[in-house]
Amino acid sequence: MKADIELYKMIKKSGVDLILSLPCILLKDILKLIDEKKEIQHIPVTREEEGVGIAAGAYLGGRTPAILMQNSGLGNSINAIKSLLQLYKIPIIFIMSHRGAEGEKIEAQIPMGQLTPDLLDLLNIRKFIINSMENIKEVKFAVDVCKKSKKSVGILLKRNLWRKIP
Repeated sequence: MKADIELYKMIKKSGVDLILSLPCILLKDILKLIDEKKEIQHIPVTREEEGVGIAAGAYLGGRTPAILMQNSGLGNSINAIKSLLQLYKIPIIFIMSHRGAEGEKIEAQIPMGQLTPDLLDLLNIRKFIINSMENIKEVKFAVDVCKKSKKSVGILLKRNLWRKIP
């Protein structure tokens, strides 16, 4: 829970004012914090592309949105990223639990987990790896990069951040 508290503080400090989310076991505590504190508007969505569309509209309306999702949703979002976000130069912050990487017990998560870092590179989305309490502060740096460059960023939250393997 400590990692979730620190992660929440850093997201808030970075200026993110809208979170669109999809469920993930690793993100459940941070999503609970977001809902309890009510300091950042939170909209649960049913599909990642839906989150991309809402985030794009929110950005155009002056908000700083982030999509909180499992990395497997990146695959579902490719068309929306390329034909909406990148075509119209709309920067969005993707904060993703990195399922399918080290320590993963669910075999179906592994292929996308292995592909995610390279897929971010192919999509021309700068990636930031958060793998410990010590580098949670990089979340703010990543959001600053997104704002200044006006390009989407991908923040991968590694499993060992939580020091538990669900």
